[in-house]
Amino acid sequence: MARIYSYVVRYDSGFAPNPFYGYCTLATCKPGIRQHANVGDWVVGSGSNDRSIRRGGHLVYAMRVTEAMTFDAYSTDPRFQAKHPFRNGSRKQSCGDNIYFRDGLGAGWQQRDSFHSLQDGQINPQHVRRDTGVNRVLVSDDFVYFGGIGPKFPLELRDSQGHSLCKSGIGRSCFDEPKLLDALAQWVRNFEVSGYQGPPYEWMTLRG
Repeated sequence: MARIYSYVVRYDSGFAPNPFYGYCTLATCKPGIRQHANVGDWVVGSGSNDRSIRRGGHLVYAMRVTEAMTFDAYSTDPRFQAKHPFRNGSRKQSCGDNIYFRDGLGAGWQQRDSFHSLQDGQINPQHVRRDTGVNRVLVSDDFVYFGGIGPKFPLELRDSQGHSLCKSGIGRSCFDEPKLLDALAQWVRNFEVSGYQGPPYEWMTLRG
């Protein structure tokens, strides 16, 4: 049975999730979701209501998981080479999430210079432990990403107990009611758009 995993995207920078180059990927952060979500499940990210953001109640992205793979597979797959980070490149290049690799099975994890590295580009052990603790990357070619311009969640997107699909606090919510799954899919399909639609919120704050 398919499920919906809902959470707040605290830092909408284009890194986690990474919605570029035709695929939406979740390769860092949210270890609980990366561990448990399966192909066919939905992952839904809502905006933060932090006083500096005030995007609570708005959709950041929704993706139906179409693949799940290890970091080793993700690192070497030709489809995702463009997601290797290039910190001195464009904004899109700098937020690449294809950051973990090993020199061989059983070798230690290496970390490409990325948003999860130290300021000088060196490996950040804390992020390595957290991210690679779940050796799983979620991939979708069936998604819509609005970033900082997403629509509000309809009030009726609730389960039979009255719990809103839109997450508003820390952690994650998981839903498996067929009616809610159908309602989410219909809402997303009714946009009549797919893929990347708007810039991450953090990019919008950099505009001058």
